[in-house]
Amino acid sequence: MNEERLPAAFTAGIREMLGQEADAFLESYTARRTQGLRFNTLKSTSGTGHAAAELARIQFGLTPVPWCASGYYYEEPSRPGRHAYHAAGLYYIQEPSAMSAAELLAPRPGEIVLDLAAAPGGKTTHIAALMKGQGLLISNEIHPERAKILAENVERLGIPHAVVTSAAPGELSRRFPEAFDRIMLDAPCSGEGMFRKDPAAIGEWSPKHVEMCAARQWDILQDAYIMLKPGGSLAYSTCTFNHKENEDTISRFLDHYPDMELIEMKRLWPHLEKGEGHFVALLRKAASEEAAPIRNKRGSGRSNTGPKLPSSVRDAYQQFMNWAAGDLPGFTGQGVPLLFGESLYLLPEAFNTSLHTGLLDGLKVPRAGLHIAHLKKNRIEPAHALAMALQPQQAARSYDLAADSLDLQAWLRGESLPVPPELHGWTLVTVDGLPVSWGKASSGQLKNHLPKGLRILKSQNDEQ
Repeated sequence: MNEERLPAAFTAGIREMLGQEADAFLESYTARRTQGLRFNTLKSTSGTGHAAAELARIQFGLTPVPWCASGYYYEEPSRPGRHAYHAAGLYYIQEPSAMSAAELLAPRPGEIVLDLAAAPGGKTTHIAALMKGQGLLISNEIHPERAKILAENVERLGIPHAVVTSAAPGELSRRFPEAFDRIMLDAPCSGEGMFRKDPAAIGEWSPKHVEMCAARQWDILQDAYIMLKPGGSLAYSTCTFNHKENEDTISRFLDHYPDMELIEMKRLWPHLEKGEGHFVALLRKAASEEAAPIRNKRGSGRSNTGPKLPSSVRDAYQQFMNWAAGDLPGFTGQGVPLLFGESLYLLPEAFNTSLHTGLLDGLKVPRAGLHIAHLKKNRIEPAHALAMALQPQQAARSYDLAADSLDLQAWLRGESLPVPPELHGWTLVTVDGLPVSWGKASSGQLKNHLPKGLRILKSQNDEQ
């Protein structure tokens, strides 16, 4: 990419920021973009998942990303997005610089965490892995179509403890004041770090657009402040370079909220590191033992006096657990059941302790925790999301396919397979030990229950 293709106001701003380094920075736009993936440690760190990850490292020629223990570079011909391991949720295709944000936030298992602008899901899936699938992660995306993609990625990576919402930040802050131990705000920005990855972003950039983004970021940050617990941490990140959306926004935030402290600020520059560039700041709210929960007409986010489960939900959940006793003996069933029509979900346990299910009333919730079953007429049909969240040993029956087999290709196209006649009932279908879907075996045939929208391998969108 020639410097002449970049906006003149952008290059002038870069030269003012970087001085003698500016030429090296602008020269980086002539290099090829970096490609990366991050292993999903919910699947890649034990047993068959670990073995599959080792095979992937060799097959794709992966080299480590210095700032992310689970992150790796790959060269474009590798095409890991088209491999069966991608469909099985073993990894997430993610721009390497973007991996720095969740690493700095450093969420812990058991915490209550919010990803406030989460689509398409790179930082959400990273946070979920660092939480080891424990606690509660609310992943929000205001745009419904992007929220759908977010929910699909959460499902593919087998994340059991995430709730996907689609709401404006102000709507969430009214419902969840001082509710979160950690918040990730990957703020909508002018996308200067996207120029090499997506040249179309160049045409969208202007000084006026930078000003508009900074104003929007300020509004969202104020809602994030309301939702952060005393003593909690907030990571603010962008994929842009200018001071206005980064250091200046953080300075304004700190001036406005004196109980917020800057812990660390980190920049990744494409001329200094192998990545497209990123900014992230970690801030902490002062702890206060005297601070009372903020209340409003919707009630406190920390109340646990929500409505009791209706009998229809209790009955549906008992029906599922009766099924699981025989077909899914390794499933513990911990959480709070919710029923939407024929779909049975399991919310994380936090909705039975520090939060309550009433806080979700009236919200658009594309994924209300882990989708575990469809309730058909007097029978249970296990949900695809449940399959993706399991380990093979939890199921009474599993059927493994090799990643390079023709049978796997046929299965991913939605075809049924011949199986031994003694195999009967719901069966967890795996690729090299990694779940990809349910099948139902009968009379020597394994009927395919891979959702139609997921059939035929297709690459997923890369993301910042």
